[in-house]
Amino acid sequence: MRSLFALILLIGTGIGVVYPWAMTNFSGREIGTWRVYDQGRFKPVTVALSARDGPLRVLVDLTARAERIVSQQRTVLTLTAATAGRTVLASTLQFNHSDNPRQVSPQLPDRIFRDEAGLIPTVTTGPYVFTVGPGDAEGIPMRAVDLVLRSAAGEVDRRARPVGFSLMAAGLAGLVLAFRFGRRPENPNSQPPPPHWGRGSN
Repeated sequence: MRSLFALILLIGTGIGVVYPWAMTNFSGREIGTWRVYDQGRFKPVTVALSARDGPLRVLVDLTARAERIVSQQRTVLTLTAATAGRTVLASTLQFNHSDNPRQVSPQLPDRIFRDEAGLIPTVTTGPYVFTVGPGDAEGIPMRAVDLVLRSAAGEVDRRARPVGFSLMAAGLAGLVLAFRFGRRPENPNSQPPPPHWGRGSN
């Protein structure tokens, strides 16, 4: 039973954690990276896209002098994408789920935190204006912010995380119960009987 519950836990981790992470970071091909915040200033960037670039995944890399981002559920950054005078994506970014940020350099304390702004399912050929701005979170030691675009990106199935987390919970609960109640009681007959004569007899 322990092996079965361990397998359920591994499957749940794969569906709920590994699969969404891999789809977000590795599906499709990277179009490029644009610096949208540097030296204390935000600036919009215009990117020429074509129809073959869709679906387009929009990612934001935040470089900060911190081990982790603590935003108390507040917005760290906002992002909008517009083309032909209409907004096609509006998102708020918190970065509070980035548990393993990338290190800029072993000599520097800066870390790079990544968050997903969203997916633009259909792209029309033409210029897209991406605007990143500050949110209402305070005390975030930002060094730089980069916009990262990935084309032909796969969309994460919305059912994956709930199903994966449910399997993880079931597998973990099963393992706990299996370890707690799976111990066999000690057999009193497994010990040799006490001597009845000679030294050490009763």
